[in-house]
Amino acid sequence: MTELFSNLNSSDQSVQEQVADVYRTESRRVFATLVRLLGDFDLAEEMLHEAFIAAVERWPIDGVPDNPRTWLVSAGRFKGIDTLRRRARFEDSRVDIARREEVLEAATSYCDDDRITDDQLRLIFTCCHPALAPEVQIALTLREVCGLTTEAIAAAFLVSPATMAQRIVRGKAKIRDAGIPYQVPVVADLPERIESVLSVCYLVFNEGSSASSGETLTRPDLSGEAIRLGRLLCELLQDSEVLGLLALMLLHESRRPARTTIDGDLVLLEDQDRSLWNQAYIQEATILLQRAMSAGTVGAYTIQAAISAVHALAPTSSATNWAEIVRWYDLLAQAAPSPIVVLNRAVAIAMRDGPEAGLSEIDQLIARGELANYRLLHAARADLFRRQGRTSEAIECYQQALSLTQQEPERRYLERRIRELRMD
Repeated sequence: MTELFSNLNSSDQSVQEQVADVYRTESRRVFATLVRLLGDFDLAEEMLHEAFIAAVERWPIDGVPDNPRTWLVSAGRFKGIDTLRRRARFEDSRVDIARREEVLEAATSYCDDDRITDDQLRLIFTCCHPALAPEVQIALTLREVCGLTTEAIAAAFLVSPATMAQRIVRGKAKIRDAGIPYQVPVVADLPERIESVLSVCYLVFNEGSSASSGETLTRPDLSGEAIRLGRLLCELLQDSEVLGLLALMLLHESRRPARTTIDGDLVLLEDQDRSLWNQAYIQEATILLQRAMSAGTVGAYTIQAAISAVHALAPTSSATNWAEIVRWYDLLAQAAPSPIVVLNRAVAIAMRDGPEAGLSEIDQLIARGELANYRLLHAARADLFRRQGRTSEAIECYQQALSLTQQEPERRYLERRIRELRMD
């Protein structure tokens, strides 16, 4: 956005601030509508930029419109129509000309504010179409719906910008070549599609909540975008698992201020200053969870939110109702069985019944050859050995976890634990 303001004089500072604010809050919604109207991701991105250039030029003269989003959509649409018509003059293929005319007809159709609101949901479902590979779904959602840069997405998922750019290009080409519709699926197809959408949202949040690598424990930009998507889905879809997922994300995000020290070192849940937890998020999540629970069928995201709520509502770590958490994990193991769920349940059992009981559960996982390279399994096992006073075994497991982590705060925590045990 910086280059858009290069020609403004000092008297236009208030308009500059308003344009910048509209860009932050509305640009992805405007983009989503332009994708629908113009039928092309790249052209929509180009016209979004052109619309904001027009805003920088016109708003200081004409004033900021009452509905900036609609103004921007109209500006981008008309500029896009002009571009499409210029391109059509050079098209030799009748098929291409016919397709272009169809797009022009759609672009010149009237779009009201309700349709603009729905456009973001259409874009989410387009980016998360089952025909696209999961890694492409994530890349497209972050780039086109959330507006993150290709470089930022690549850094979050440990690939080069070139590799991530190729994923995004492949995804757009697949949407174009396969004729993937830009729409919310019909009711009959919604269960399959909403699962994909929620899965992508959840994966984005997880990377933001606990970064897979890097200098910081969390990525607030990613977790914030996932929560924004969750809010959007809750506004536009009445689904218990949508409510459950948003509640889950808010509960985890509520703890972020207490999860690290001022120096960025990891603070475990049991040691966190609970006065730092975001109570507004916890209250909002509690209401969402109650709505999800009353909707009938309780799914995996809602169950996970219920587990997080037990932690959030406990006044102290020692007051945590671990028996209730184990019961929720029992349900989760039925709703969404996975080795990760088994591991988390084992930790909860250890907190309820003692380290030996938890180790027995974890050893069964290891015997089955599951999660052998999962750093958190070795860290959990190490912690249970430490609690039993089995120092050498704890050190060995901490070292295994250390060899598998790529995140600096976790690395420092594990190194500190090893030093402390060696000094005992």
